[in-house]
Amino acid sequence: MTPDLTRKLVAEFIGTFYLCFIGAGSILLDHHMGEEGYGLLGIALAQGLAYSIAVSATMNISGGHINPAVTLTMLVCRYIKLREAIPYILAQLLGGAIAGYFLLTIYNQVDPGAIDLTHLGTPALAQGVSLGMGTFIEMILTFLLIFSILGTAVDPRAPKIGGFGIGLTVTFNILVAGPITGASMNPARTFGTALPIGYFPRPEHFVYWIGPILGGVIGGLFYKFVILQGADEE
Repeated sequence: MTPDLTRKLVAEFIGTFYLCFIGAGSILLDHHMGEEGYGLLGIALAQGLAYSIAVSATMNISGGHINPAVTLTMLVCRYIKLREAIPYILAQLLGGAIAGYFLLTIYNQVDPGAIDLTHLGTPALAQGVSLGMGTFIEMILTFLLIFSILGTAVDPRAPKIGGFGIGLTVTFNILVAGPITGASMNPARTFGTALPIGYFPRPEHFVYWIGPILGGVIGGLFYKFVILQGADEE
């Protein structure tokens, strides 16, 4: 492993840890606070801002993927090679899982009931939402996320706003679908908190792999071959 790849993997690990620790932690704290909690808007802002900062902090090191669906999209669109994509995904999953174990350790002392009520902040389908519908919703959300990533960070014409536009998309997606699917858009985010409490694997869990990967790849190919190619032809 080269020093350059090592730096990239450390960045992906820390970035994903950041996202998962803040994302799940905001859900746990909201339940711990009860009626004084900050609700959906607070959770959406916490996760969106965390995503913005994590992407901005790692963008110039590893590309700021911090999401296996993003890495697989970049692989399919040939922005990254397989020899980097596989270690990236492993680093992301490890970062998410370590964040999950840290939160489990903290809330086992602070409020064990919050762990049970939220499944440690793990995204989950609302009652009555089928696996197919959950997958469809996560696919749409991740399509929008990838479109934002490519349009604000990858496209050479992109405005220099770091991860701000990406984080806003995460915030808005959570406001739209957080109570329905948890608005994960990220297999590492779901895996990271599901693993420590034995919530992985379950049939529902794969909604958060299939949906984001499909949405990401479709969004990536659409941007590359419709938006970018169209711009090149002008």
